[in-house]
Amino acid sequence: MPRPRFAKLAPAQQQTILGAALAEFAAHGFHDASLNRIIDAAGISKGSMYYYFDNKEDLFAHVTRVEFEHLFAELGPLDPPAESGPDAFWSAVESYYLDSMAAMAGRPELAALVRAWLATSANATLRQAQQDLERELLPWIDRILAAGQASGAVRTDLPPSLLIAVALAMGRAMDTWLLTQPPGDIDLPSLVGMLVDMLRRALQP
Repeated sequence: MPRPRFAKLAPAQQQTILGAALAEFAAHGFHDASLNRIIDAAGISKGSMYYYFDNKEDLFAHVTRVEFEHLFAELGPLDPPAESGPDAFWSAVESYYLDSMAAMAGRPELAALVRAWLATSANATLRQAQQDLERELLPWIDRILAAGQASGAVRTDLPPSLLIAVALAMGRAMDTWLLTQPPGDIDLPSLVGMLVDMLRRALQP
């Protein structure tokens, strides 16, 4: 998390720093990104950067969180389908997932940042940041799970925590694979349909 001093900056200055960080992490990933290049691009001193963030991990986690927040705000919530039943529920899930992947395909920097984020689970600090973000998403995931169970689309014979763990693990694998495919070489709607079908087969009654 950024230090409280970062929040006191003018929004335009915050955006300049985060924009420089996004460009660097998207271009080079986390490990090869240079904090010095970010500092130069943002037009601030090294001392100022450490005044706002503890280290590169802290900055990377924050810019990724901000970009995810922007994406979720753009997509909006996963609305319950107008029709009832398992097919309608899974169709809504597929449509939402397709919209999210299409949004990232249309923003190469965001897609590259997410690829870098998914590749850093071996870093203890960043793995903790990933787990923190997943915990924040749990209420949203709980609501989707409950809606799926109410529609008969999701099994009820296993603990919800296990179903969520399975869904998250499959989701990470799906995202990682999709985001590493050359955009021109994939039929995104068809692939998303097949991937969601895999998820459905794992979670359905």
